[in-house]
Amino acid sequence: MTEPFVLAVPSKGRLQENADAFFARAGLTLAKSGGARDYRGTINGLDNVEIAYLSASEIAANLARGAVHLGITGEDLIRENIVDADRRVALIEPLGFGYANVVVAVPQAWIDVRTMADLDDVSTAFRARHNRRMRVATKYINLTRNFFAGHGVVDYRIVESAGATEGAPAVGTAELIVDITTTGATLAANGLKVLDDGVMLRSQANLVASRDADWSPQARETARIILDHIASRARANVFKEVRTRFKGCDAALLDEARTRFGVVAPFGGPTSSGMLTLHCPPAQIYALATFLRVHGADTVSVASLEYVLDRDNPLYTKLDAFLAT
Repeated sequence: MTEPFVLAVPSKGRLQENADAFFARAGLTLAKSGGARDYRGTINGLDNVEIAYLSASEIAANLARGAVHLGITGEDLIRENIVDADRRVALIEPLGFGYANVVVAVPQAWIDVRTMADLDDVSTAFRARHNRRMRVATKYINLTRNFFAGHGVVDYRIVESAGATEGAPAVGTAELIVDITTTGATLAANGLKVLDDGVMLRSQANLVASRDADWSPQARETARIILDHIASRARANVFKEVRTRFKGCDAALLDEARTRFGVVAPFGGPTSSGMLTLHCPPAQIYALATFLRVHGADTVSVASLEYVLDRDNPLYTKLDAFLAT
């Protein structure tokens, strides 16, 4: 039997809800045959696909091991948990949810510490005064080491955080922290501030491919189908379809519309009867319609697009190039 194509999806919370909605918008409906508590699922219409519902950190680990072909997880977990991540996995598509920044935060009382250079000075003075290194509480050990090294900060030691990292300075287990934040409100509530140049990574959920998965011809074809759905929906989101017909519609007018409004003519130029179909960025719809009417159009219709399927799929091209290197 052909081994299943494994797609790993977050198992709970807002990430799962957003992932389900993302695939549904692309025409891919995820289903749990055993009910809500089941940790395996399917995609309706793709019999060889197995959905693995895992935590976001487990998805990163399984991508590293090649146990899943594609997975949805945060870039922060990829960068933290996978050594040489850019060689072992490919970030195929950012998904527009699961935003979080990995940041360096220090007590607000440190009024003279605003940058990593300031932190370097303070950490050196702290060691001279206390005969020990400044403590940094974090779950992001590898990201912290790399970021601090890039800024030349060496007088610190990491205290691995097992609980609420933002509380470490208040209870005296660390002097500063590296943690994730979305709005910064929790940090502020705990008397902390983010350094001006202390944003280590702006993370969001990504669709990620594993190099070490079993990329058989069947698996590649399944990936192509899935990525075709996603790419066609993404393309539809950035355009509205504009239709019109008038005698003055010619190639020169179309070239001017392309230049001024960023339109695409997916089916070529105007027909002999002057019929023209354009794909236009939503922000340019009114300006384009005005332009067409000024040049002779009596009626311009605008419609939303569900999917736009092109011969070339940039997402699959990205995956194919990654696997070929």
